Amino acid sequence: MDLNADLGEGFGRWTLGDDEALLEIVTSANVACGFHAGDPATMHRICAAAVARGVAVGAQVAYRDLAGFGRRRIDYERAELRDDVLYQIGALEAFCRVAGGRVAYVKPHGALYNTAAVDEGQASAVVEAVVAYDRELPVLCQPGSVLARLAASVGLTVVGEGFADRGYRPDGTLVPRSSPGALIDEPRAVVERAVRMAVEGLVTTPDGEDVPCPVRSICVHGDTPGAVELAARVRAGLVAAGRVVAPFARTRPAHGGSTAGGTGRRP
Repeated sequence: MDLNADLGEGFGRWTLGDDEALLEIVTSANVACGFHAGDPATMHRICAAAVARGVAVGAQVAYRDLAGFGRRRIDYERAELRDDVLYQIGALEAFCRVAGGRVAYVKPHGALYNTAAVDEGQASAVVEAVVAYDRELPVLCQPGSVLARLAASVGLTVVGEGFADRGYRPDGTLVPRSSPGALIDEPRAVVERAVRMAVEGLVTTPDGEDVPCPVRSICVHGDTPGAVELAARVRAGLVAAGRVVAPFARTRPAHGGSTAGGTGRRP
């Protein structure tokens, strides 16, 4: 079972979360690519630190919305969103290559994550960007979502993700952050939810209903209060439940890698 967190979500002199501490715990790092958060210096630092620790680096692609932290829906033309996603993957790849690694997967952030889960236009834009860049890149997303279905339909690897610190609705989507029950921050509850998703493939809604949630990766948000302690407890809980905690995506060297699908090749 993989354990991931959103990292590099500062900007300039503003910092968010303890990236260095989380990199000692997680197996995959969803790195902000400069659109909802992050900047070149931060991306460089996080990629170097992750590669040095053997942590898989994922491109956390988002709407172009620094002011709203990528958590406000934006209605895009599909081609424009595709190109914005492609741009972000390429930007992060540059810093991964400098560090001796490569981008290992793609995960949408915030409102793009939630919209692509239900909207075919935005989901297809994300899929088109990944296909154009490299068909070997897995897509980390909500199980059973529109994005998962479209990605699988073109042969991309789809990895189901569960959120240990977020509430779920009966349809399997996340409780909106503006609604009661959206965030789970009590450590014992977070660990129990993570272990249940990993072992049973189920998560419980605020109303007590069990919802299928088959996952290969568990996320603890880096901006959740006490994120470092929560991540450490979740990892310990997964190990205690008999799960091997390891990246779902293989870390790849900067040179001598595979050829890309779509329009070009990656050396």
